[in-house]
Amino acid sequence: MIEVDGLTVRFGGVTSLDGMSVTFERGTCGLIGPNGAGKTTFFNVLSGFVRPAAGTVRAFGEDLLSMAHFRRARWGVRRTFQTEQAIEGLSVFDNVALIHEHSRLPGRTRRQDVFGAISFVGLAADPSARVHTLAAGERRLVEVARAVVGRPKLVLLDEPAAGLPGEETRHLGEVVRRIPGYTGALTILVDHDMSLVSACCETTAVLDFGKLIAVGPTAEVLRDDHVIRAYLGTADV
Repeated sequence: MIEVDGLTVRFGGVTSLDGMSVTFERGTCGLIGPNGAGKTTFFNVLSGFVRPAAGTVRAFGEDLLSMAHFRRARWGVRRTFQTEQAIEGLSVFDNVALIHEHSRLPGRTRRQDVFGAISFVGLAADPSARVHTLAAGERRLVEVARAVVGRPKLVLLDEPAAGLPGEETRHLGEVVRRIPGYTGALTILVDHDMSLVSACCETTAVLDFGKLIAVGPTAEVLRDDHVIRAYLGTADV
């Protein structure tokens, strides 16, 4: 559903993405690699924060790169970031409703849609509670609820489990795995927790120094010698 061809991004003399070509199909896909491999840069290209030097991205048959960045949210691009983006002074409900306002769905369904997204992620906190009163794991779920509200077409999750304990990571994994069924969106997960990636992703792509070095069924990719050497930094496999 997303076709990337020859995607290249340069920052001065540094090539962050080097001719990346890959196709992501429907479902939940993983994108992994060492720190600095280009994963967040790829997300920044898709969401409009970075303009590539070369290459194309076609999403559901449309030229995503020709779309103004502020129009991509309404079209259906959603993402989370490595740093928390939920507005601490607003309630859980208002945080999610704010994203719904920029979706393609009518305002008359907003209340139902927002409560549906909050319920979907399994957030037990009172929807009227302000985000700054929530625990770290609950705040992450608010961000995921923001990403799934309004029937998005593409959900980008950038290390959503970073720093979470095991039980909360497992719950988050269950939520991530169900996103395509709930929203119909293609979901791409970036995370360093390989157990989370294995549990959630049917297919996985691997970046190393901006180059795509492997893509395929997740279990096969994680057994690939080249991937093990690049990702774990070991010559003995």
